[in-house]
Amino acid sequence: MTGTIAEIWRHPIKSHGVEALTEAALEPGKTLPGDRLWAVHHEAAKLTGTDWAPCANFSRVAKAPALAAIRARLHSDDATVTLTHPDRPDLTFQPDQEAAAFLDWVTSLCPANRAQPTGILRNDARGFTDSPEPTISICNHASHRAVSQKLGREISPLRWRGNIWLDGLGPWEEFEWIGRTLRIGTAELEVTERIERCTATMANPDTGLRDADTLAALREGWGHQDFAIYAVVKTPGEIAIGATCEVIA
Repeated sequence: MTGTIAEIWRHPIKSHGVEALTEAALEPGKTLPGDRLWAVHHEAAKLTGTDWAPCANFSRVAKAPALAAIRARLHSDDATVTLTHPDRPDLTFQPDQEAAAFLDWVTSLCPANRAQPTGILRNDARGFTDSPEPTISICNHASHRAVSQKLGREISPLRWRGNIWLDGLGPWEEFEWIGRTLRIGTAELEVTERIERCTATMANPDTGLRDADTLAALREGWGHQDFAIYAVVKTPGEIAIGATCEVIA
């Protein structure tokens, strides 16, 4: 079955805000442009440089749910970010040069009993995805509606922190694509794995409060904690809202 792109989202700073796009150019070996370009390391991090590292080294929504309510805008210079949050004043800053201003802004959103943020890293080469590969996450609105129905109420798709959202598919159809090649717009991507979810998805992206047991809904409804799929770009191309997605191999 053919799907269409309904939404495109990126997260300029890992776990610290989401931004809507209408189009993007995909390149092999890279994430969605501007996605997870920076990550916020904390005082318990064990890092050896600025290369990719597991998510346990960084501040994230799973440990600080208030971060879920941040919205972000990456400016055209790819160096300046504006962050907004219902409990904080707006902040426009350059992560590479003004980390102190950001840390002052974000610390109150982090639980005192968790490792506190200490700095920001940038990775232009591939971004700080949760996966060891520079992946793009693909979500299915039909699967999201199934989870909402299981919970008995509508929840925001932003809980899943996905990149590309598709319409026109059956629920969980995307899980049949593991190991297959997709053409999305004019780009081609290889689907690598399902995404196992954590407590980050319990946080409401409007309030930053944990108010829905998404993990229990997945386990009780389908016997797993997976939602959406990871894919890596194999052939460069353009994607845009309304573009088609189809399995080609």
